[in-house]
Amino acid sequence: MISILILTKNEQQDLPGCLQSVAWSDDIHVFDSFSDDKTLEIARKAEANITQRVFDNWSAHQNWGLANIKFKYPWVLYIDADERVSDSLLNAIKNLQLDTNSAFVAYELRRRDFAWSGKWLKYSQMSPFYLRLFRPEKMRYERLVNPVSLPDGPTSKIEGYLDHYPFSKGFKFWIQRHLSYADMEALTRVKDINNDISFSLKKALFSSDFTEKRYHQKGLFYKMPARPLIKWFYMVIIRKAFLDGSAGFTYATLQSIYEYFIVLKSKELLKEKKE
Repeated sequence: MISILILTKNEQQDLPGCLQSVAWSDDIHVFDSFSDDKTLEIARKAEANITQRVFDNWSAHQNWGLANIKFKYPWVLYIDADERVSDSLLNAIKNLQLDTNSAFVAYELRRRDFAWSGKWLKYSQMSPFYLRLFRPEKMRYERLVNPVSLPDGPTSKIEGYLDHYPFSKGFKFWIQRHLSYADMEALTRVKDINNDISFSLKKALFSSDFTEKRYHQKGLFYKMPARPLIKWFYMVIIRKAFLDGSAGFTYATLQSIYEYFIVLKSKELLKEKKE
C-alpha cells in the first residue's frame, strides 16, 4: 500500500471525486490551507487524515507537508483535488514493488489534461510527465509556483494516466487562479534577474533529467521577447494543438494570455524596483 497526499483550499466541488479515485488506500491525507467551505466535512466523512497550514507559496507548502505529515507508508502519491487516479494508473502502481529497498526514489506519471468539454487535450498540454509517486524523505521542491521536483536519487516512469480537470470550476476560476500564478512566476523571474541566475541551453535541449531540462527551458524562455506569441505558435504548430480541434486553439490562447500576465507583472515589479 501507499499513502495519498491531497492539497486543498475550498475544494468541495472536486474533492469527492478525487477521494473516490484513491479510496483503495487506507492512508489518505488532506493537506488543507484553511478552507471555509465544506472541504473538511467531506474529508472527515471519507475518514481522511487532515493537516492544516496557511499557504505561502507552492514549494514551501509542499516541502513542509512532506517533512511534517506522518505518513503510514514509505511511498506517497501526491495529487491535487482536480485530479483522478485512473484504473490504468492504479493497475500500474499495483504492479510495482514499492519498499525502501527499491532501486528508485520516485516515479514519473503521465497526466492527461481535459478541456471544459471533456476532451483530452492530447497535443495541447505542455508537460505531461510529473514526479508524483515518491518516498517523501527523498523529495523536495523549488520555485514559488509550478515548482520543480528535485528527487534525491534515481527515478523511473510508470504506465497509466493521472487525469486532470483544470476547468472543472469554469473559465473564471481558471483565469483567477492563473492571475495569482502569474504574480508568483513574475516574482521568480525578477528574483532570477536580481541574482543574475544563468541557464544552460545545452541542459535545456539535451539533459536526460526531465526536471532539470524543464527548469532550464523555462529559465531561457523567460528571456525571450514576444513570449506569448512564441508560446501560442509552439503549442498550435510545433506541438500540433490544432489536432485537438477548437479546444486546442482555445487552450493555446489561454496559455498565451497567462504568459502575457507574467510579462505585465514582471514589468510592473521591475518598474517598482527602479522607483
